[in-house]
Amino acid sequence: MAEVNWTESALSDLKEIAEYIALDKINAAKKLVRKIFDKTDRLEDNPKSGRLVPEFDNTKYREVIVPPCRILYYVEKEIVYITHVMRSESQLRRYMIHESKADYTVGTN
Repeated sequence: MAEVNWTESALSDLKEIAEYIALDKINAAKKLVRKIFDKTDRLEDNPKSGRLVPEFDNTKYREVIVPPCRILYYVEKEIVYITHVMRSESQLRRYMIHESKADYTVGTN
């Protein structure tokens, strides 16, 4: 069983998206956040169940989709590192991906 860890920046990404949705539909924002945490919690049992990020060849990054969001992560040893949450329509660029573990929050799910 893997441990799921969220970076501060991924939590911040999720908060921004949820706050924007909540301006018009607070219940939809709450529902989205709940769905995202439910989906990422499943990574404990199946850490490699997300698809490889299609924009990059030969990368360790994977993603799970919870419309309208993409949740990017990678697995190292028995730890899943959630690194980014972004809108599905946003273009992912390699420079957006960093591999520093300096801002990881342990056990945020």
